[in-house]
Amino acid sequence: MILHKKLYRAGLGLVRTVSAMACALVLCMPVLAQVNLDPPDIAGEFAFVRVQYDSYYQGGFGGYGPWSVDFPDADRNFLRGVARLSNIRVMPEPIVLRLDDDQIFEYPFLYALEMGRNGGPYFSPAELSNLREYLLRGGFLLIDDFWGTREWQAFENSFTAVFPEREIVRLPSDHEIFRVYYDTEGPQMIPALGNPENIPERDVAEASVHAILDDDGRIMVLINWNTDMGDGWEHTYHPRYPTRYANMAYQLGLNYLIYSMTH
Repeated sequence: MILHKKLYRAGLGLVRTVSAMACALVLCMPVLAQVNLDPPDIAGEFAFVRVQYDSYYQGGFGGYGPWSVDFPDADRNFLRGVARLSNIRVMPEPIVLRLDDDQIFEYPFLYALEMGRNGGPYFSPAELSNLREYLLRGGFLLIDDFWGTREWQAFENSFTAVFPEREIVRLPSDHEIFRVYYDTEGPQMIPALGNPENIPERDVAEASVHAILDDDGRIMVLINWNTDMGDGWEHTYHPRYPTRYANMAYQLGLNYLIYSMTH
């Protein structure tokens, strides 16, 4: 289990990358839906790891439940976007791991989505223990794409078992994670395909970003609520998906990634 060593090496590379590109940030965001994204690097330093988890009901166990939404197109497009927009070398294909797999300690960035559906995620004792250790040792988990108070309650009921002693806090719009690479305006509601007017999907009318922090104030778990970055990545090339939302998804995704690798 060598997570800290991985984070240190990857963090140094990313600091060099960010420094080298700082002067060009205002020009480096292309219209993603209208360009060809560069192919990934087979020897890349960043791997996109999606978390496979079980849900409480409605066929979530052992199959293609909510965890697999947008897979693999969203993951692959994000990898290409990272390579294109940051010059970070990326692995060619996304990886899927369960939380009780010790391979998660080889990767400092995990992605999970739809954790409010089907009653919320079901974590085994081994998964809870592994995830807790992973996060306390420097790992970062990004949770995306769940909507409304009912789904929030389902997510919270399950996820508080990871850190029952730690509060889930709402991040202010001026938190550094929203400006570490791209200067964004904080949480943004990114719609699903078929919702070009960006109408809220449930009973909450705005996006917000929440977090679980370690003892030093580092974000261990970042929680996107009422927004769908995955659809922004998945539908980069779709003619009916608004380019401005795809661009926003990449900007925020790069901010979150670079924060995770440098903090």
